[in-house]
Amino acid sequence: MNNGVNMQQYLPIGSVVLLKGGKKRAMITGYLAMPAKGENKKMYDYSGCLYPEGFIASDKILLFNHSQIAKVYHVGLSDEEEKNFKKALMGEVAKIRQQANNTSEVNG
Repeated sequence: MNNGVNMQQYLPIGSVVLLKGGKKRAMITGYLAMPAKGENKKMYDYSGCLYPEGFIASDKILLFNHSQIAKVYHVGLSDEEEKNFKKALMGEVAKIRQQANNTSEVNG
């Protein structure tokens, strides 16, 4: 179990965490997720499901950011394929942040 959370690195799929103020643990199932419905088009670092229940229904997906993680209980599989994917993910995150900065400068 790890109480510290590295804010510079995404956790692997399958990691089990407790969110700040949470009572149930969550398992990370995806990255860079947006709500399917509503006007909130905010992008979140992670999508997840309750642990140990798993995926129950499409309207029960958890969306949260790395900063909301209070405790890491388990770190998912990290192999060469995951490491290569994470490099590509970080590249996409950098592009999204740059686009957001450019948009805010134009609209600011």
